[in-house]
Amino acid sequence: MSENMVIGIIKDAIQTGLIVSAPILIISILVGLIISIFQATTQIQEQTLTFVPKLIAIAVVGLLTGSWMLHQLVNFTERIFTYIAHITQ
Repeated sequence: MSENMVIGIIKDAIQTGLIVSAPILIISILVGLIISIFQATTQIQEQTLTFVPKLIAIAVVGLLTGSWMLHQLVNFTERIFTYIAHITQ
């Protein structure tokens, strides 16, 4: 196994992780920003006001993009198994 192959595998793993986590992270940031603006304008400082909408939004995004995320992870796993198969040759 060469250094280039190891670097390629690490790059692929990081890229796949970022792509898979992006929808949930983006929605979480957007909902948090909207809630923060709402709290600043109304001066309501309730902690559950930020937690519950984020939790609901993340659950909805998880349900909507879950199959796509699983597909991306399965493709990554297949690529890793292909790399492993080429190591022995």
